[in-house]
Amino acid sequence: MRSEKKIISNVLKGSLGNLIEWFDWYVYASFAVYFAPSFFPSHDKTAELLSTAAVFAIGFLMRPLGSLVLGKYADQHGRRAALTLSVLIMASGSFVIALTPSYAQIGIFAPTILILARLFQGLSLGGEYGTSATYLSEMASAGHRGFYASFQYVTLISGQLIALGVQIILQMTMTEITLMAWGWRIPFFIGAMGALVVLILRLSMEESDQFMAQSKKAKGNLRELMRYPKAILTVVGLTLGGTIAFYTYTTYLQKFMIN
Repeated sequence: MRSEKKIISNVLKGSLGNLIEWFDWYVYASFAVYFAPSFFPSHDKTAELLSTAAVFAIGFLMRPLGSLVLGKYADQHGRRAALTLSVLIMASGSFVIALTPSYAQIGIFAPTILILARLFQGLSLGGEYGTSATYLSEMASAGHRGFYASFQYVTLISGQLIALGVQIILQMTMTEITLMAWGWRIPFFIGAMGALVVLILRLSMEESDQFMAQSKKAKGNLRELMRYPKAILTVVGLTLGGTIAFYTYTTYLQKFMIN
């Protein structure tokens, strides 16, 4: 039986990783207005922003696949192993974006690399989302499951707020020309370095008792899940509506206000 101190330590390590992953995810949306000309040169500001928005959308296509692949990996190798892998993938994607030369330097390879990096980050976030929720709820002490599991959403929003905070600081300390030239790369480096720190922390996380108890038993699969179509459609519908409203307000509104 774990002490409450141990439980809190594991929950914090899991939550910090979730925060960094969402920071890395939202940094793209926050700074798209600055790096769009570097990857999608155009005389039309709308075309540049639509191109970066399309790449942002492509990342979402990978999230269900990431949830399936890394979720299965978590069932086979443990929650800790899957969460460690997901943050490693996210860190790699941020490093790649931060280091990728502009379109003027390498041509079509620039947006191609950007798209591939976002595909991997979408895969990572899809795996992080479900596995993190599972780990936090399994790690929680009796009577506190809802409280500890709620840290997933707290860190989700915190990641976005920190990304916006970094943007505000850079806007106050750099000119717009500098931000568009190279300043937009700074938050991607911050996210990548933060993910590496979290990677080290997650290596010291303990595996949940529920997984250890079930590790030798048959694991669930997609076919088993599809036995509950009504519950699945209910969750998808609720999530769909909230997600559209959330990203319209937090992501699209910025582009709409400036263009």
